[in-house]
Amino acid sequence: MSTRIACTIALPQGFRHQDVLAFHRRDAQQVAERVEAAALHKGLAWGGHPACLSMHFDHAIAEVALAVDGPVAPDTAALERMARRMLGLTQAVERFEHEYAGHPLLGGLIAANAGLRVPQTATPFEALTWAITGQQISVTAAVSVRRQLIHAAGQRHGGGLYCYPDASRIARLSEDDLRSAGFSRTKARTLLSLSEMVAQGELPLDDWADAPPVDIIRSRLMAVRGIGPWTVSYTLLRGYAALDGSLHGDVAVRNKLQLLLDLPKRVSEAETERWLAQFAPWRALVAAHLWAMGSSAALIA
Repeated sequence: MSTRIACTIALPQGFRHQDVLAFHRRDAQQVAERVEAAALHKGLAWGGHPACLSMHFDHAIAEVALAVDGPVAPDTAALERMARRMLGLTQAVERFEHEYAGHPLLGGLIAANAGLRVPQTATPFEALTWAITGQQISVTAAVSVRRQLIHAAGQRHGGGLYCYPDASRIARLSEDDLRSAGFSRTKARTLLSLSEMVAQGELPLDDWADAPPVDIIRSRLMAVRGIGPWTVSYTLLRGYAALDGSLHGDVAVRNKLQLLLDLPKRVSEAETERWLAQFAPWRALVAAHLWAMGSSAALIA
């Protein structure tokens, strides 16, 4: 038995759907995501069942549908909440742009990327696992490891796409499975520990999705071995649209800041942290504008 859920979402004027598609186009092999000219198809777990999420963009609307391989309650409201978060529609970017449009440095970035939002992962758990995967390696390397993780989990939707695994699926894997997928021993242990915590309800990431208690999330994650400030800030940004995390440890942010400030040498983490501090509570959104500086492809991080 299969279940289909659908909804239509109104988009703001000038919505940048190509940013959403670029974020989900990271894996050229399209194992778990298939991106078309104006559509996204993504494999994920819904209520433990394989599912395929589809988003079709047409002018001022997004047609959203979820095909689930199994009997689940047709919770349209839950689908709409997830889709709105994924599209960045919960982010008050208009307020940020109004406040900083005249800034001598940010003004130009805002003008070049008006309406920029930070595309979100389908779930906070996906953001957390992606952040762990990407620790201290390139995006290209992280995409490869992510692909192997998806294959190791082995959940596939009837339409053909593999599903990004939920916590219970990863918790069934062994440390050796994750090592074979390309994770270091430390990352494998961290990922298994967190997956177990989420699966057992000790770390209720999904429960926090609609009104994230940022300080609590940060405190709980920082208590886990293998989790540092960058991983927490990135998880909060991509999983909860928390736009004030300081991504001063991100190499791409520091490189783009060097270009923006026209400096002859690389900017240190401490210097980047101090520079971003002046834009609280929008530091992570400023980082996103730095990512996008000169190339929208930077938004795939």
